[in-house]
Amino acid sequence: MRRARWIAVLIAVFALAACTGATDQSSSDASTTVRTMDKPLPTLSGPSLDGNDLSTTDFAGKVLVINAWASWCTPCQMEQPELVAVAKRYASQGVRFLGIDHMDQDAAANAWVQSYHVPYPSIADPTGKFAASLDYVGLPDTYVVDKTGTIRYMIGPGATSAAQLSGVLDQVLAGQTSASSATATNSPAK
Repeated sequence: MRRARWIAVLIAVFALAACTGATDQSSSDASTTVRTMDKPLPTLSGPSLDGNDLSTTDFAGKVLVINAWASWCTPCQMEQPELVAVAKRYASQGVRFLGIDHMDQDAAANAWVQSYHVPYPSIADPTGKFAASLDYVGLPDTYVVDKTGTIRYMIGPGATSAAQLSGVLDQVLAGQTSASSATATNSPAK
């Protein structure tokens, strides 16, 4: 019985550490790291939270923002209203959003989508395989993919702000691939 308790405690600690990364940052904190990338977007396909089949190939030719999140992640809760605002603001420019519901319970994830009025789909990732294929660092992580299907930026781990994400999206929409003017600490990706 003691061993089972210790295992449960260790799992909770690791889940919290994965959720927050190495720091505790709010959505208004512009120190969440922006990393430049030049990596093809892997195909992610599976059931969406509403039960339909969903794939990143459905977004071919579009600028795509992918956000790894979970209902149990506090920084994810802080950033979700910012993501909703940016998704609505950039929809007319052809920018699409896709959530990756990372290792979450379906009921909790669906309640999240309703409570935050999330206007874009999320793919269920109960095992974490999709996040892993994106060089996942910790929740939340946000990836910006250009129209050619190349991941150009990764923001995180930690909550991104509307200003930070908008700055990166403006660069991608303008055809720029350097994070030098992004409103964050910049470093190259692994």
